[in-house]
Amino acid sequence: MTRKAVYPGTFDPVTYGHLDVIKRAAQLYDRVFVAVAHSAEKSPLFSAKERVQMMAEAAKGLENVEVEDFDGLVVDYAVSKSARVVLRGLRMISDFEYEFQMALTNRKLNSDVETVFMMPNESYSYLSSKLIKEVARLGADVSEFVPGNVDAKLKEKLRK
Repeated sequence: MTRKAVYPGTFDPVTYGHLDVIKRAAQLYDRVFVAVAHSAEKSPLFSAKERVQMMAEAAKGLENVEVEDFDGLVVDYAVSKSARVVLRGLRMISDFEYEFQMALTNRKLNSDVETVFMMPNESYSYLSSKLIKEVARLGADVSEFVPGNVDAKLKEKLRK
């Protein structure tokens, strides 16, 4: 049996915290699907296509990781990939309440799909895409928080 997991998120933009979770998940699962959510309600800075491209480049070299976009329920996406696990990152205790609520809702929608929580390395636990965008907009150097390709895209996008 192939162990498959889905790691969904907006990834607007991808951070080293996201990549840390993906790299560790790639060691635990035979196949990891990084599912970039369209998330129009969040008004992302980058289009889904741009976020997929940035993530694919950042995850390059992880042979068992596949990056694509999706729209709809994550449990439906997981089923479409024959994955029984949805991975969610927990950075701080403040994430727990929302993630717990989402996990229980997903369980109600499809009890065959389990949610597994993973914490990034503590050196990345304070990072969030929202914070990265905010400080980048104010001109801060975010190169130590995001991969080089993402840093370049942020600079390009925010110059416009």
